[in-house]
Amino acid sequence: MKELILVRHAKSSWEYDVKDADRPLGERGIADAHLIAQALEENLKGVQAIFSSPANRALHTCMILMREMGLPLGSLQVVRELYDFSGEGVRAHVRSLEDSLEKVMLFGHNHAMTHMANKWGSKYLENVPTCGVVHLSFKVNTWKDISYGDTLYTVFPKNLR
Repeated sequence: MKELILVRHAKSSWEYDVKDADRPLGERGIADAHLIAQALEENLKGVQAIFSSPANRALHTCMILMREMGLPLGSLQVVRELYDFSGEGVRAHVRSLEDSLEKVMLFGHNHAMTHMANKWGSKYLENVPTCGVVHLSFKVNTWKDISYGDTLYTVFPKNLR
């Protein structure tokens, strides 16, 4: 069995004149990341690997959650193909994961997160909001074989405020 936790980056700031990949989190995004980390603490036990887009907002969201939950920094890899908005990079990365990994967490962007949650999950989501989390489970032994799985749960900041 494989488990995949998709996390859309927290709310970013448009206050600075920087490239898209360099956009930082806004105050609300930082607060939401802390809120989500507290809500997920028990559910993320057993995460073996964490992968993040190199974009500042995704990586910062990832670092907040990892720190809050005491996840080891050595389990993080920054992956260029997760700086993806269509889902193709996410799909390619997931299908290339080592089969020894059973529970993996990805930090990325929309529309890729919503698209993959709907393509692979059992619950239709209109939109995965910023800092939204979707936990999927697949009854397969290899990552290349994942297709349709079960949506175990979703956690969205607005439901925690």
